[in-house]
Amino acid sequence: MITKLFRAVILGAPASGKGTISKRIVDKFGFDHISPGDILRLNVKNNTALGKQAKVYIDQGKLVPDDLIIKFVTSRLQESANKSWMLDGFPRTRVQAERLATIESLDAVINLEVPHEVIIDRVKGRWIHLPSGRVYNIGFNEPKIAGKDDITGEDLVQRDDDKPEIVAERLKIYEDMMKPVLDYYYEHNLVTNFKGKTTAEIWPKVEKFLVERTKALMANRV
Repeated sequence: MITKLFRAVILGAPASGKGTISKRIVDKFGFDHISPGDILRLNVKNNTALGKQAKVYIDQGKLVPDDLIIKFVTSRLQESANKSWMLDGFPRTRVQAERLATIESLDAVINLEVPHEVIIDRVKGRWIHLPSGRVYNIGFNEPKIAGKDDITGEDLVQRDDDKPEIVAERLKIYEDMMKPVLDYYYEHNLVTNFKGKTTAEIWPKVEKFLVERTKALMANRV
């Protein structure tokens, strides 16, 4: 008998904790974590045929067309054909969501809902060690010495795009962009919303949901 594989999409605004939740899902449930953005960057770096096509648009400051993104995703999903997986950062348009549905049937869309004011406060307290990419946050994960990297002692900086007014604009852009995608998934009864202010508050809800859903799938083996 073969257990049905689990297919999911995770959605969440910038700085909503999506990266942390995704890592915990991978660690707990063993899903393949598939990020088309990472795949795109890797193909461009490795100068693959698809990467060359994408680079033309990137160099012109244009969005990579849906058809090309779908090719990246289709190719990557074939590698995980015999595994449960979670898509992160895709789909970003309704067209992409509709095309994905012709390739794979989803079992769940996990949507993280964190209040915008919480995200803005969180990002406002974020400091970065640029050479390594290490991130610190005031209030949690603070550096041992204010303004200094724990490992090297070098200065930490705040990025310009972490300023409150810029973060607020990014959140508005994300909301506008993702509304058609969420509308599509609501129409197909796939969305489960997970509300909270912190990862510690949201994760137990996501974990419980996935435990229950994966058990239900295992009970319906074919």
